[in-house]
Amino acid sequence: MSLEGKVAIVTGSGRGLGLAYARELANQGAAVVINDVDAAVAADAVTLIESDGGRAVSVVAPVGSSEVAKHLVETAVAKFGRLDILVTNAGILRDKSLLKMTDEDFDLVINVHLKGTFTCVREAFAHFKENNVAGRIITIGSPTGQRGNFGQTNYAAAKAGIVGMVRTWALEMKKVGVTANTVIPVAATAMTKTVPYFQKAVEAEERGEAMPTFFRKDLGFGTADDVAGLIAFLASDDAAGVTGQVIGAGGDRLQLWTHPEAAATEYHEGGWGYEDLISSFESLFGDKLQPVGEDFPELPAELRPEPVPVK
Repeated sequence: MSLEGKVAIVTGSGRGLGLAYARELANQGAAVVINDVDAAVAADAVTLIESDGGRAVSVVAPVGSSEVAKHLVETAVAKFGRLDILVTNAGILRDKSLLKMTDEDFDLVINVHLKGTFTCVREAFAHFKENNVAGRIITIGSPTGQRGNFGQTNYAAAKAGIVGMVRTWALEMKKVGVTANTVIPVAATAMTKTVPYFQKAVEAEERGEAMPTFFRKDLGFGTADDVAGLIAFLASDDAAGVTGQVIGAGGDRLQLWTHPEAAATEYHEGGWGYEDLISSFESLFGDKLQPVGEDFPELPAELRPEPVPVK
């Protein structure tokens, strides 16, 4: 077991993707601090890991504040004697289109996803640096943070912000041997269960059946367990040379995302004035404008959701 003797914190790990990450880390030998806002859910996650032969404790608290971040690190050290790995998975959704999104909707999502990642990483890195630990920071992104998605202003901002922080942390942490990466999972969750496009895939998983090939191979959409292996790999000593990267995992697909680069470059002596742009922009850049959102392929007929009967 490549993570034998290591200790990990996984935020938002009472169920779903976070629990899959925690179980895989434990299966590879790490002791795990489970985190959730629901005490019963957290306790069940600990029991499950222990029944698998692993070691786990729970911290019941919402991430976001510096106090909770400190408590998570202190619990790992107090219960297991050290900390080596942090996975910042905790998150919530408050999806609404821009004009319907309230300040509270925005602030809640930013606080958990973005600030929660920031405070937990800051606390973990302080521990790594002080104790000379070549730690592993693994944050969780989303295709929405890469491309945008209708009704997710808050979530897109948080997930894009996480990637920006990771690229910065990779630079700041390199000297002391700590890595920082972002994983973009594409998997069946409580969120995707509500999307008709993924209905047949989620139903197959719930029945304990293999997902249709279209989802796993063509779309790169799978189960939480399909992502967990990447989390464990990035947490291992074998991934010491991987940092500042954004890596997608889903179904049978693994993706290394590019960092933003200029799609086209043009120069104009004296700079680009308003009239210059009016006369030249379309001819120079019109066919190079970048797409937004995700463009899913059409579902095969047999995988389309059942029509909702009209009452």
